[in-house]
Amino acid sequence: MADNAVKTAKKPDKNAEKKDSFFKRVKSEFKKIAWTDRKTLVKQTIAVIVISIILCIIITLVDNGALVLIEKIIQ
Repeated sequence: MADNAVKTAKKPDKNAEKKDSFFKRVKSEFKKIAWTDRKTLVKQTIAVIVISIILCIIITLVDNGALVLIEKIIQ
């Protein structure tokens, strides 16, 4: 019975080949990245956090000021 069985050759999976080549390209691109050092990264992170807090305060003040002004106009 096994002798009569027709053997089918596995077709190469083109999607697997595309995935492999994609990840190889990604890996090669990651090697080209110029990563910043820890000191610069910490300084930039602190700057982003401080600026975000300042902008949050400014937006809150403007929003509350506009709300008070609109309430005075309506009454």
